[in-house]
Amino acid sequence: MISSLPPGAILILGSLLVPLFRGKWKSFYLLALPALSFLNLVYWDAGQSLAVNFLGYHLVLARLDRLSLLFGYIFHLISFLGLLYALNIQNDLEHSAALVYAGSALGAVFAGDLISFFLFWEMLTVSSVFLIWSRGTIKSIYSGFRYLLVHAAGGLCLLAGIVIHVTKTGSIAFSYIGLNDLGSLLIFLGFGLNCAWPLLHPWLTDSYPEATIPGAVFLSAFTTKTAVYALARGFPGTSILIWIGAVMTCFPIFYAVIENDLRRVLSYSLINQVGFMVCGIGIGTELAINGAVSHAFNDILFKALLFMSIGAVMYRTGRVNATDLGGLYKTMPLTCIFCMVGAASISAFPLFSGFVSKSMVMEAAADGNMRLIWFMLLFASAGVFHHAGIKIPFFAFFSHDPGIRTKEAPWNMLLAMGITAGLCVFIGSVPGPLYSLLPYPVNYTPYTTSHVLGQTQLLFFSSLAFTLLILSGIYPSEIRAINLDFDWVYRKGSALFVRCVIWFFDTLRNCSGGVLSRGILPVLNQVGKDGLARAALLFMVTYWMLTGTRGKRLEMKKTKLYNDIMKGTLPIGLGAGLAALFISVLFFLTR
Repeated sequence: MISSLPPGAILILGSLLVPLFRGKWKSFYLLALPALSFLNLVYWDAGQSLAVNFLGYHLVLARLDRLSLLFGYIFHLISFLGLLYALNIQNDLEHSAALVYAGSALGAVFAGDLISFFLFWEMLTVSSVFLIWSRGTIKSIYSGFRYLLVHAAGGLCLLAGIVIHVTKTGSIAFSYIGLNDLGSLLIFLGFGLNCAWPLLHPWLTDSYPEATIPGAVFLSAFTTKTAVYALARGFPGTSILIWIGAVMTCFPIFYAVIENDLRRVLSYSLINQVGFMVCGIGIGTELAINGAVSHAFNDILFKALLFMSIGAVMYRTGRVNATDLGGLYKTMPLTCIFCMVGAASISAFPLFSGFVSKSMVMEAAADGNMRLIWFMLLFASAGVFHHAGIKIPFFAFFSHDPGIRTKEAPWNMLLAMGITAGLCVFIGSVPGPLYSLLPYPVNYTPYTTSHVLGQTQLLFFSSLAFTLLILSGIYPSEIRAINLDFDWVYRKGSALFVRCVIWFFDTLRNCSGGVLSRGILPVLNQVGKDGLARAALLFMVTYWMLTGTRGKRLEMKKTKLYNDIMKGTLPIGLGAGLAALFISVLFFLTR
C-alpha cells in the first residue's frame, strides 16, 4: 500500500527519474510528485507511526501528530507551488535538488527518533546547496561552499549532542529534550544555527540572494522552518528562546533598511519573521506555540510569494537591486499586485494572513506580563512593514522609472503567485481552517475592535513615517554598496587563524629539519626492495625493545613478522599505523 511509505519518500525517490522526462511530460511529472506524496500523507491517520529496526535501533520514520501534520501539509503545498513556479527552468539538477530538499524536510518533521532526524537534517543541507550552486556564478559557488561549511559545523554540533544525549538517557526518541546538560546544549545550538540566530545568521543573507530564482523560493520555505519545528518539538518553554527571538525580530530591520539587493532585504526579513516563531516557542504556552507554528505556516506562503515576485522581476529584467528598478507596474501589473499582497500579509494588514498569526505571539507575551518583549515585537512589526511591506514593492515597481519595458512574468510563475496570494487572503479572512490544524485548541479571536484599530494605527503611522522620511531626504538613499554583517568577524578571524596555523607548522618544520636530515632521512635511504618490511621491522623492534622483549624470543617475533609481511598477512592495525606514518613522512618531505 502507498500509505506504508514514509512521508517524503515519494519526493526523494522521484527525484532520481527527473532526467528521464522532457517537455510537457516533465512538467506533469514534477507536479504529480508532490500531489502523490500529499495523498500518501492523507491516508495516514494522526497518531499512526511507521518504525523499523536497524542495527539494534528502533527507528521511527513516520510519527504523525498535530504538530508534524501541520508542517507536513504546508511543506507539500509549497513544494507544489515552488515546482509550478519553476516549470520554465530547464535544469534537471535544480529540479532534482528541490525534490530531495522538500522530501528531506518532510522526513525530518515526521521522524520520531534522533537518528532518522539527523539523517534527514543532513540531507536537507546537502540538497539545498545545489540550489545555490545551480546558478553557476562565481559568487554563488563561493557562497555555496560557505553555506556548506557552516551547516557542516552545525551538523557536527548536532551529532555530538545527539551522541551525548543518547549515551546519557539510553533513548533515541525525539520528543521534549529541554536545556539541561552538554548534550542538550549542543542539540540546541545545532537547531539554532539553522534558525539563523543572531551572530549565527550571516549564512542566510549570504546564500539565499545568490541562489537560483526558484531556489530562493524553496530555501525560504524549508531550512529555517524545519529548525522552528525542531525547537517546538524539543525545546518548548525554554526561556532563553524568548530573548533570542525578540532580538531576531529587531536587528534585521536596520540591515534591511540600508540594503540595496532586494532579495537580501527579503533574507533579513525572513530572519525577522522567524524571530516571532522562536519567541513564541520560548514563551511555551498553548497560545504561544499555536501562534509560532501558525505564523510559520503563513510565513512560508507570504515569504515565498515575495521571493516569487522579486524572482519574476529578476527573470524578466536581470536586475534585483533597488537602484536599478522602478516603474515596472506599467509592464508587470499582475506581478506588482501579487507582490503587494505578499507585502500586506507580512505586514499583518487586517484580512491578510500575517494578521491572524503574528498577533497570537504578541498576545501570549502580553498575557505573560512581558512588557519589554511585547514592545520589542511591536517595534519589529512596524519595522517589517517599513522594509518589506513598503520598500520591496515601492522600489521594485514604483520609485523612479529607469525606462525598463519588459513582458509580464511567464504563465506558470503568475499561476503560482496567484494561488499563493489567494491563500494569503483566504487565511487572513477566514482563519478557522488554519486554526483547526494547530497543535492545541484555539481560544483566540483576531478580529476584535481593539486589535483591528491598533494594528491599523500602527501601519498607518509607519507608512506616514516612511513618506515623511522620503520627502525630507532623511531616508537612507539606495546606493550600490557592500554592507558588512557579523560574518566579517569570523571571515577575518578564520583568515588570521589559518595564517597562525601555517606559521606554527612552518616553524615546526624548520626546527625539525635538522632531525630529519641527520636521523630519519639516512634510515629512509637504506630502505631497499623490501622497504616496507624493513620499516615495519624497525618499528616493531623499537616497540619490543621498549617493552622488554629480548634474545631468542625477539628473533622469533622478527622472523614471524617478516614472513607475515612478505605473505601479505600484515595485521590491519599495524598496516594502518604504518600508512599513517608513511603519509606523515611524505607530508614533511614534500612541503
